[in-house]
Amino acid sequence: MEPGDLRPALAVLAPAVAGGLVLASGRRANLRDAWSVLAALAAFGLLASMLPEVLAGRQPATTLVPLVGGFALRLRADAFGLLFALLASGLWVLTSVYNVGYMRAEKEKHQAGYYAFFAVCVSAALGIALAANLVTFFVFYEVLTLATYPLVVHKRTDEAVAAGRKYLAYTLAAGQLLLVAIVGTAWLAPGEEFRPGGFLAGTASPPVLWLLFALFIAGAGVKAAIMPLHAWLPAAMVAPTPVSALLHAVAVVKAGTFACVRVVGWVFGVDLMRQLGADVVLATAAAVTILLASVRALGEQNLKRRLAYSTIGQLSYIVLGAGLGSAAALAGAIFHMAAHGFMKITLFFCAGSIYVRTHKSEVSELEGIGRRMPVTMAAFTVGALGLAGVPAFAGFVSKWNLGVGALEAGHGAFIAVLVVSGLFNVAYFYPIAYAAFLGGEGRLRFEEPSPAIWVPLALTAAASIALGLVPDAGLRFYALAWQAAESVVAGGTR
Repeated sequence: MEPGDLRPALAVLAPAVAGGLVLASGRRANLRDAWSVLAALAAFGLLASMLPEVLAGRQPATTLVPLVGGFALRLRADAFGLLFALLASGLWVLTSVYNVGYMRAEKEKHQAGYYAFFAVCVSAALGIALAANLVTFFVFYEVLTLATYPLVVHKRTDEAVAAGRKYLAYTLAAGQLLLVAIVGTAWLAPGEEFRPGGFLAGTASPPVLWLLFALFIAGAGVKAAIMPLHAWLPAAMVAPTPVSALLHAVAVVKAGTFACVRVVGWVFGVDLMRQLGADVVLATAAAVTILLASVRALGEQNLKRRLAYSTIGQLSYIVLGAGLGSAAALAGAIFHMAAHGFMKITLFFCAGSIYVRTHKSEVSELEGIGRRMPVTMAAFTVGALGLAGVPAFAGFVSKWNLGVGALEAGHGAFIAVLVVSGLFNVAYFYPIAYAAFLGGEGRLRFEEPSPAIWVPLALTAAASIALGLVPDAGLRFYALAWQAAESVVAGGTR
């Protein structure tokens, strides 16, 4: 390893080491759970220590392994990568606690392997976030694909195995497309690292650049669940609820949207995107996905599948911002990675809380449950209001910036997509909250599951409100989003 700042490498390494320690701990549940929580705190602490430096314009970096031809496995913390890494590691801390409550309540089998692969997934997500170049990004992207499979098939049922096969078919095929795109890019620009404003302008003819763009977006679009590349995601809801939370809020789908934004802003650049006309194509694909996913969510009666289609639509807000390419749109897209992470993990935590306490999973079964589980359903309502873009919640901040960014980019028509999508969010979430608190009969009582389950969801719901009221509080997600967006736009004018 080349001398440099070791914190990016240690942050990536901590969860991976924890995975090995979890396996070594075997059936000693308390020790096994402790390794997960300690590693989560260690990774988060290392990343948080870099925040002041990154906000000051510095980028802690280190080279892991030099490769031939001027390439290297290299990690670097810029504003965009650090935002994703802080989100993933911070939510892993809460998910580690939630995992303990959920897995013990459900008496799930094979827990050592489950926790070990969970840790490896987080390690891979942090590697993706901190990757300084496409080669490093691809290595961790594929590790994430392989490490998630055992979690999807954890229950070992026929349905779980079928979902795992579909997941691998989609994500491994997408990985090969991404690899071809990376090889082509390396041929045109050997050894280039991610650069704000991109580095491909002037390297090839428009048809070649269009081919690379299509390969990149197809490769990243599977994990980002851009329609029609999304089918693996609803099928994967057969996994335990903490895995669903990992898929939707922490690692897998966020890695896909992160890849889309990284490619647009740091490989192609917004100016080249506009010259090719690829910006409008990407924004239109995102808009279509937002609307179609919202319609599908409205028709789903299984709670986790409704949340899955909601995720598909919400992810494409991030892709839409990348396509629009203005500073406000990019800032809104990047901030929405954090906002959506807190709001959506709240909803999945709530779905798991309901299942642990009542073993109910259908929307029609939730009448009156808010009077039995007031904390869970209050948190659910907060997450739902945020995703609908209601003011004072985190989702409003990102959607406002996306709307402003659409006007800046001269594509104000996309504001209508944001408005219609918000109405769909109300349509498929409001009946759940209404029935939970006002449906049925019964007095108010407290029948929540263990504090290990309801405390994390209460905290993520509180964060969803805090990010709406004071977007730049705490981990400075809003400042990081704007710093990353402005660097991309400024880089394109050099």
